[in-house]
Amino acid sequence: MATTPIVDVLILGGGPAGLACAGAIARQLHSAIIFSNNTFRNARANHMHSVAGWDHQDPAAFRAKARADIIERYAGPSGIQFRDIGVSSVRKLDDDERGATRFEAVDVNGTKYLGRKVVLAMGVKDIMPVTPKGYADLWGYGIFHCLFCHGFEERGSASAGVLATGPFLGVGGNNGAPLMAPVIARMASRLAGLITVYTDGNEELGASIRAQLKNTQKFKVENRHLTHVAKDPDVNGEAGVLITLEDGSVNKQGFLAHAPAFEVNGSFAADLGVTLTPQGNIDAQPPFYSTNIPGVYAAGDCATMMKSVPVATMMGCCVAAGLTHALQAEDDVEF
Repeated sequence: MATTPIVDVLILGGGPAGLACAGAIARQLHSAIIFSNNTFRNARANHMHSVAGWDHQDPAAFRAKARADIIERYAGPSGIQFRDIGVSSVRKLDDDERGATRFEAVDVNGTKYLGRKVVLAMGVKDIMPVTPKGYADLWGYGIFHCLFCHGFEERGSASAGVLATGPFLGVGGNNGAPLMAPVIARMASRLAGLITVYTDGNEELGASIRAQLKNTQKFKVENRHLTHVAKDPDVNGEAGVLITLEDGSVNKQGFLAHAPAFEVNGSFAADLGVTLTPQGNIDAQPPFYSTNIPGVYAAGDCATMMKSVPVATMMGCCVAAGLTHALQAEDDVEF
């Protein structure tokens, strides 16, 4: 298998976090290879929000512009290189004679790449629940994981729902953690009239949520199981959800707020021995989002509960600052 010359940084992921990191380290004349299989979590979204200068724009256009800017200004063997290919494995090699870290990544074609540092920016994969039926078809259309990203366009809806399962149960889906469902319900109430919180059969949870939501006119708790969700044909556009309950009754909702379970993309965290948080994110510590493995950093959706383009971009820039400090300290040797 061929091995390419060593670069300063191997960046696994070509989304906002990886692109922001690459653009920043290039400003300090550091080299990097960005690997991407061009699969993105927000592929269904035609618009993104809360990104200054890019509000309500296509996230694919944002990524393309960021990449084009990097290629125009910073591309080259001693700068930033792109590889549109998946990575099958990454491992830490023995430190060099100076004690500096070294890593090896192998792409799906078997080509090996060497780097002094690694940035994990490969994002996450949402795991669609088996029930209620129809969930996957509505995900990203009428089912919203984030009410900063979605929901404003549906403002004024007569009603909306919140599904209190998975991450919306408690932080990380932990029933013993502070409940997230009331927080999301209050956010939804800014956009719709009556908010129904669905516990999918968990009456004990329903009682806890009811105790936290004081306004009984604004918030309703529904403890029956959900069996099916479908697009409401009476609602124009992509939103509008019909929720069928276990007794056959149907609720009409302007949208349904819910975040499914997720997993970090790839085996890279496990390959390197990187620690995960109880919620399943890579445990990357600010300010530079370093991990428990020296020389390994993480940024973006794979390393935060706040999975969004602006947060990913911020984290990528912070990682870049940490990388420059670490790389330049290693290069500062006595002659």
